[in-house]
Amino acid sequence: MEVEESLEAKINRSEYKILIVDDVISNVLLLKILLTNEKFQVCTANNGTTCIEQAKNEHPDLILLDVMMPDISGFDTAVILKKDEETKDIPIIFLTALNTPADLVHGFKVGASDFLTKPFNKEELVMRVTQQISLVAAKRIIEKQNAELRATLNNRDKMYSVIAHDLRSPMASIRMVLNLVVASTSPEQVGPELYELLDKANKESEDVHDLLDNLLKWTKSQTGRLNVVIQDLDLNDIIPGVVDIFEVIAETKHIKLNLQMADGPLVVTADNDMLKTIVRNFLSNAIKFSPEDSSIDIIMSKDADFAKISVRDHGVGIASDRLGSIFHKGETTYGTGGEEGSGLGLQLCQDFAQKIGGDCTVESVEGEGSTFSVTIPLKKE
Repeated sequence: MEVEESLEAKINRSEYKILIVDDVISNVLLLKILLTNEKFQVCTANNGTTCIEQAKNEHPDLILLDVMMPDISGFDTAVILKKDEETKDIPIIFLTALNTPADLVHGFKVGASDFLTKPFNKEELVMRVTQQISLVAAKRIIEKQNAELRATLNNRDKMYSVIAHDLRSPMASIRMVLNLVVASTSPEQVGPELYELLDKANKESEDVHDLLDNLLKWTKSQTGRLNVVIQDLDLNDIIPGVVDIFEVIAETKHIKLNLQMADGPLVVTADNDMLKTIVRNFLSNAIKFSPEDSSIDIIMSKDADFAKISVRDHGVGIASDRLGSIFHKGETTYGTGGEEGSGLGLQLCQDFAQKIGGDCTVESVEGEGSTFSVTIPLKKE
């Protein structure tokens, strides 16, 4: 009630127009005087046909509509107004001497926002009109805020896209150079301290490149600019190549990657790039959160009408209170080697999985490890 009163107090009544419709001139004049004294703008009509014309020409914020009129009744006029895109959202208060339950029900069915029973007094009139105008004002505020929010989100997504797109190429070049430097250098050649710095920079360049890649894909996905190309894919042809990419990264922490292939072909219907992105993020996280000299299992299997790819590590695990939101709530996390994660990758995984008709799940025991899985629809026979 306090919120409503506060909104009513802030309303500038002179900004709102009310259309009065009654075939009795004295009623029109009385209502016009009362509402003009309350600082509302007022326009008038003396029948249903003129009401419809005035509603389109004047664009009132509220219509006070008499029910009993000679040409078109108020109820029939309301039906016409509510069917027209230009006028369907204008609230209507019926002015009527009819107050039976059947009349009230019929009035609400044809679009009434409220009723004002004749004869009415000034206080009731002003109260009911002000209530409806308050709802109109609140709707305008919400629409304005929604428009501002949409603009803010569009600008944010555009900024993310520009950042990711413009930084991705130079970051890829830096990553490639650092990969070559680390691969062709040893601690004996440059000294242990410098080699450690180079190795750290190399790992961080991998993380930054992956983050930019995820950011670009996530932005495109959120803005509808990422096309989903569904095709038949044999996981036996796809997954080994993704695992191979991470062999070198895993070796830096002396982590062994164990790929367990399915028995026979495992053909799914999915988007190739999205599927690879999901598995890459799972592997990247598993390496980050696994201790040195441990192992990670990549398991491919069938689960009813779905293929299932699971990435199981023996790392730090995840607290039980975080499991329910881990695919939806991006938050910074740190790996066993100090690697920083944004949480964006897992949000992207769930988004991509759902776009290809699958799902992402996680099982974890804190201190023992985690298993991240994605299910993808099998090709129908």
